[in-house]
Amino acid sequence: MALEGMRSVIKSPGVPQDAPVIVAARERGLPVIGEVEFAWRLLPNEFVAVTGTNGKTTTVGLLGAIHREAGVAATVAGNVGTPLTSLVGELDPGAVVVLELSSFQLEDSVEFAPEGAVLLNVAPDHLDRHGTFDAYLAAKLQVFARQGNDDVAVAPVGLGVEDLGGCARRVCFGPGGELDDRAGQLWWDEQPLIAHDEIRLRGAHNRANAAAAAAIALARGIEPDAVRAALRSFAGVEHRLEEVATVDGVLYVNDSKATNVDSTLVALASFADMPVHLILGGGGKGQDFAPLREPAGRCAGVYLIGADGPLIGRQIGTGVECGDLATAVERARAAARPGDVVLLSPACESYDQFENYEHRGRVFKELVA
Repeated sequence: MALEGMRSVIKSPGVPQDAPVIVAARERGLPVIGEVEFAWRLLPNEFVAVTGTNGKTTTVGLLGAIHREAGVAATVAGNVGTPLTSLVGELDPGAVVVLELSSFQLEDSVEFAPEGAVLLNVAPDHLDRHGTFDAYLAAKLQVFARQGNDDVAVAPVGLGVEDLGGCARRVCFGPGGELDDRAGQLWWDEQPLIAHDEIRLRGAHNRANAAAAAAIALARGIEPDAVRAALRSFAGVEHRLEEVATVDGVLYVNDSKATNVDSTLVALASFADMPVHLILGGGGKGQDFAPLREPAGRCAGVYLIGADGPLIGRQIGTGVECGDLATAVERARAAARPGDVVLLSPACESYDQFENYEHRGRVFKELVA
């Protein structure tokens, strides 16, 4: 690509830092600006940015619902599916932008400083891109790096990161945090907010997502009643522990958005009281799959798909190699009995066989129908 006459380069998040055009641009002293940063500079709106290894899409969806309950105009964008650049010139300046951000998007940050920022959790992921866990964590922490005194930074209790960066007001969620989780309830300002069994989302991981969303919303002035109403009504997002159908007494669950080991561990914990037939595999991204060995060994069946299916099978010590998703669903259906769960939670990216995780999830749902 010719760079003569260029004043800057706008980089898509999927383009790695060592791409020849990016290296050449930097050698010429040209600013390299990420797509999110570029759009953020052009939008006058307030931003609430959410990052983390898992739970981002659910949390931004829940935050959108909280704002709607509060009567506050809000738009969900970013890694969730709507590119931020598509909103430039189209968005009401008074709307809050609830922005899902990946490490790929954050590593290109130069000036980005959201009024609200949330880090949900951090576990090893995308090591094929970042090289080390420390580099991956550093990219995630960019969400806080340039926040000011009037901004809010939300992170889990016990994250193990002493300095989040920036100088925003820090709010922690989880047991002992400002958004506390104890005695079967979430608490805010020493007052009960909502009981665990009133939160519609399933699982302890989703309770953490709910706590994070509540913490940033309440810290930014949204009334508890609006937060409570959204937590009671929000049913979740497509492709994340999505209950597709019950066929002949067998529950089929689409968790295609589980693109790393930690996310699949969470999914398995959500069905710990049911026999699970797990469909696993795809592009492994250099992950260690050994943490799945024990829970996979407790599954009623494990069906391996995709480019790294054989590698995963060797690391976890179990699994039937199926190659493709259609074969895996067919074999799981044949083995499952009433009361069982067939769970697509691949722990891998999808690009070896599908356009993206959404495409993989849609194909799974078509196979179930």
